[in-house]
Amino acid sequence: QVQLVESGGGLVQAGGSLRLSCAASGRTFSTYAMGWFRQAPGKEREFVTAHNWSGEITDYADSVKGRFTISRDKDKNTVYLQMNSLKPEDTAVYYCAAKVGWSLRRYSHRYEYWGQGTQVTVSS
Repeated sequence: QVQLVESGGGLVQAGGSLRLSCAASGRTFSTYAMGWFRQAPGKEREFVTAHNWSGEITDYADSVKGRFTISRDKDKNTVYLQMNSLKPEDTAVYYCAAKVGWSLRRYSHRYEYWGQGTQVTVSS
């Protein structure tokens, strides 16, 4: 059984930073893509970023490019999302997710495993 557990959300002022963590357990993730998605109230879940488990390939949504960075610690089986220059429109529940393979990584329905989500609120 795969488990993904997020942490690190909270309340921050616009322009501030947060780092989210996603601890993965249950199996070997060497063939998985790890992604971050977010969902704001009344909106669909949207892709934020993803990388393959080795961290060699990354992909970012245009809305976060240059501000957010995905990284991982292989020894800890943990993926991080560093969020800088936060804006009120970044307010959402953030989810990490895992899927086999790199293709179709921007589509949430392609991900097999999901964390419980962590709330990020950016005040203006």
